[in-house]
Amino acid sequence: MDHGILSLLPPVLALVLVLITKRVLLSLGVGILTGALMIHQTEDMFVNAAVMDILNIVTNIFITEDGINTWEFYIILFLLLLGMIAALITITGGGRAFGEWAMKRVKTRIGAQFTAAFLGVIIFIDDYFNSLTVGNVSRPLTDRHRISRAKLAYVVDSTAAPMCVISPVSSWGAYIIAIIGGILTTHGVVQYEALQAFLLIAPMNFYAVFAIIAVFAVAYWKLDVGPMRDHEIRAVETGELVDRSKGAIPGENTEASPQAEGKVADLLIPILTLVAATVIFMVVTGIQATEGAPSLLATFENTDVAAALLYGGLISFASALLLSFMRKVSVKHISFGLWSGIKSMLPAIYILIFAWTIIEIIDGLGTGEYLAAQVDTFIPVALLPALLFLIAGFMAFSTGTSWGTFAIMLPIAGDIAAATDITMMLPVLAAVLAGSIFGDHCSPISDTTILSSAGAGSHHIDHVLTQLPYAVLIGITATASFLTLGFTGSTLLGLLTGIIVLAVILFLMRIYTQKLPAPVLQKG
Repeated sequence: MDHGILSLLPPVLALVLVLITKRVLLSLGVGILTGALMIHQTEDMFVNAAVMDILNIVTNIFITEDGINTWEFYIILFLLLLGMIAALITITGGGRAFGEWAMKRVKTRIGAQFTAAFLGVIIFIDDYFNSLTVGNVSRPLTDRHRISRAKLAYVVDSTAAPMCVISPVSSWGAYIIAIIGGILTTHGVVQYEALQAFLLIAPMNFYAVFAIIAVFAVAYWKLDVGPMRDHEIRAVETGELVDRSKGAIPGENTEASPQAEGKVADLLIPILTLVAATVIFMVVTGIQATEGAPSLLATFENTDVAAALLYGGLISFASALLLSFMRKVSVKHISFGLWSGIKSMLPAIYILIFAWTIIEIIDGLGTGEYLAAQVDTFIPVALLPALLFLIAGFMAFSTGTSWGTFAIMLPIAGDIAAATDITMMLPVLAAVLAGSIFGDHCSPISDTTILSSAGAGSHHIDHVLTQLPYAVLIGITATASFLTLGFTGSTLLGLLTGIIVLAVILFLMRIYTQKLPAPVLQKG
């Protein structure tokens, strides 16, 4: 049945409800139910048919005629393992030990900011873990060098999500690869697997790439503008790292707290083990599934990502658990930490299941085909990446959730590309991912932004206002890159455009800041 403009109702309803209620699961659930009712509206007992259709879709996520659907099931297990690994690293004191180690070796303000930024790049397994860990690990070091907490929060926030969204070995990577896999399967795209598509998309995620570059440039050239400059001047001149007039700093998450002295190895071993083991199992499963002499490309085209993530996660978890026992952490504290880690991942798992479900519903309604017809009539296809970047940015800003934006916008973008120009599939998916991070960075209700404030020990509103100018400037850079990508189809030219635009912006910022009086360090 051709639903025409009514095919927009479920996704639009979900978008509106998210904006009003700020509750992603409820909004997606209403969209899913509405779509299922529309699909079965001509049938007798259509309500029962719609409910059964939804239940079948959810059931098929985990169980098929051939048995357990290992892809989705393994992804969920991996997310649970990540939560537990993060909790174990915290309770062993690994994060705190690293901070103490760094304090003895980093001697300058630039070096302290670089250390926090490098940690944000390295600790990419999960954004929550990144935001809280990097902030807490770096704070003793940045405090000593009189770096404002708002500046630290900016460094933390602008490396956490951008790194997670381009790394396949992360909770974000697993989540996004799972959604992309469903989209590719739905539209019969077979020239690349989900992992390969993700790796091709990563350099097209212009906002994430340039946000990370900007963090190092801002630190090195002291490009403190707007409210950020006020915070940095106060910190350097008086040693006051926060605005005391705004009251107490929001409390930290204390569910999982250090229970041992810990060593640097307690942080490095589980993370390095996770990365190394996952890569090894990607290669192994790829070779096993490749006929004949496997090439590197063929290996990664055929790798079982979900299985590799699960096996890597299990080995990393075992190493973290062993370190916990070696540090003589009590079974009680370990158990409490593991449970808190599991709970931290449940919201992501719920959203993921709803995302898989709405992909099938939207496809059944033909929403993408209808939108594609309108886009093809009124909007040049070349403008799609830039347009979807801005739309996803607005949605993430309004809802405070990049994951919810992924769940709603990625299937729509995939449907539009499939119906207009299949070669635009990866660029439009990249645009949604980039726009979601952009909006998330600008949003005061973003969970990652809130956790970055908490981890850095900054007043939340200070973090939002100081980060906003930088996020907008990177958003302008990314928009220029997506315009180039849309018209040329070249990732390289898109990156080159962004580099030129970003260089001009940084140059103008440097000229501006050099004309301002430098803060004077007061002793004491």
